[in-house]
Amino acid sequence: MKRELDILVAQMHVDGVNYEDAVREFKRRYLLHVLVNHRGNQCKSAEELGMHRNTLSRTLAELNIDTAQVRNGLKRPVRSDRAAGTPRLQTLARVR
Repeated sequence: MKRELDILVAQMHVDGVNYEDAVREFKRRYLLHVLVNHRGNQCKSAEELGMHRNTLSRTLAELNIDTAQVRNGLKRPVRSDRAAGTPRLQTLARVR
């Protein structure tokens, strides 16, 4: 993993990515990954990260991360939005 990180850092430097943008993007992706693993639960995520829940909440606000969107992204779509092909009622009507 260290090698991949070294390659990424070198590429970012060549591309002219400034330090603040690099750190911000790393924080966003890292926190999003942990939040997804805990299904948007900030308390469990903060515990895993070794920080207070309020600190995590403040950091999420600074990075414009909405945990409601994280949670909603993990839910299955309602049946009417799923690509189910033929609706079940029509299939049953044809069988009879």
